[in-house]
Amino acid sequence: MTEFDYLVVGGGTAGCIVAARLAEDPSVSVGLVEWGPSDEHEPRARSLRRWAEMLEGEYDLDYRSVPQERGNSGIRQARLRILGGCSTGNTMISWRPRRADLQEWVDLGARGWDAATVHPYYGRLRTPITPVPPQDQNPFVAGVISSASSALGLPVRSAWNDEDVIDGTGFFEVGYRPETNTRSSSSICYLHPAQRGRANLSVLLRTRALRLILDRGNRAAGALVRAGDGTTSEVLARREVVVCAGAIDSPRLLQLSGIGPAAVLRAAGVDVRVDLPGVGENLMDHAEGIVVWEVAGPPSRVCASGWDAGALLRLTPEAARPDITMHFPVEAWVDQVVAHGVQMPPYYVAIAPNVAKPRSRGRVWITSADPDARPAIDYRYFTDPGDADEAVLVAAVRAARRIGDSEPLAARLRREVFPGPQAVSDADISALARATHQTVYHVSGTCRMGAPDDGLAVLDPELRVRGVPGLRVADASVFPTIPSVNPVVTVMITAERAASLIRQAS
Repeated sequence: MTEFDYLVVGGGTAGCIVAARLAEDPSVSVGLVEWGPSDEHEPRARSLRRWAEMLEGEYDLDYRSVPQERGNSGIRQARLRILGGCSTGNTMISWRPRRADLQEWVDLGARGWDAATVHPYYGRLRTPITPVPPQDQNPFVAGVISSASSALGLPVRSAWNDEDVIDGTGFFEVGYRPETNTRSSSSICYLHPAQRGRANLSVLLRTRALRLILDRGNRAAGALVRAGDGTTSEVLARREVVVCAGAIDSPRLLQLSGIGPAAVLRAAGVDVRVDLPGVGENLMDHAEGIVVWEVAGPPSRVCASGWDAGALLRLTPEAARPDITMHFPVEAWVDQVVAHGVQMPPYYVAIAPNVAKPRSRGRVWITSADPDARPAIDYRYFTDPGDADEAVLVAAVRAARRIGDSEPLAARLRREVFPGPQAVSDADISALARATHQTVYHVSGTCRMGAPDDGLAVLDPELRVRGVPGLRVADASVFPTIPSVNPVVTVMITAERAASLIRQAS
């Protein structure tokens, strides 16, 4: 048995920050439980250009969904078990959360998460964020940016976070050090320095939390963990437990611990400790379509990550946030198109637009009390009433085509490979796009915070789990709605704010 003042479960994007920040107080002890190994000597986890090598390998839980009634059922959902979590295997496109997205949270009951309160945390981040410098700007992608600007009437931008930008095109701001291509993961920037300098921080690697320990009053007292050698033990928390396992595994852990919808828990053979209907509900993700063209030869491979440029697009001038986020990849991810039966030419390029503010909602749940049983995931893509998500995806494909029809990009393209010239009607485009869309690995919302009268809110605005004293959640699962842009910085800001809230309560 091991005991700390604070126990952080999950050493991913959020957990590394929460643990490092809490350990800044030398009078407390902090334990961090991480399912995987350290990333410190893993070069694939440190180089931003090598992000794709971290997916579908030994660090990836590689989850699957149940069959989708209106979306792609073959998606592989990356969730990384290694210090730094998904910040060791993403593209580190770094957006300060949009003002309108935060206001939406406040309107849904997340008091204290307005832009005036949240945006200052962006300035506290220890993760270097920079516009992509000229030496990492791909010349072919620069042409796509020029075409996007002329085709869609978008301003070309390089500084996206100096103001509340809601549209534009250009190379993004990215979390990395250009001189070494070292990514700004939360493990590199927060945890490793804390490990070297703070004796009050203990990191338990290759140690998985199987369930939370609740006392007779349902107060969180710690976690039952399993080490890499298979032995189990208890790790206790004198003050608080903070779950930072991500939007799939945080609700999974709560449910395995008897916290969640009573019917789900009983069906899985788990004793109900706290009937909390919202645990695992409200699953959101950015569904990303793709338009692929053949080109005569391979584009340059110069890049920061290979996905470091794109666009934000509003479909109506009065919109307060983007409806579509586009990525202009140097090397397109086309596995889903190939799986659909499309033969790729020797050389091709693509534009990947996604539905920035999806209205569809899915869920994640356990089907067994066995912690080794995989969770059930149902994204329920494109099932929103009114089919708004489908309409945005079709508009996004059409906008990408307009970019392809504009110079200087048009002169480089030989033909449209996918969806292909035969896809003309909205129905044709929709069918092909929905069958082949990808995740952008932005799953969120499954332990959302909300108002006291919101029956499906799992957390209060201080990130405390309802009915379970001493327990908080801090990761992408807490989002009431998904941000309209890549969310890694919003996760980091959430972790910073969580640490502040915890220290204020102590």
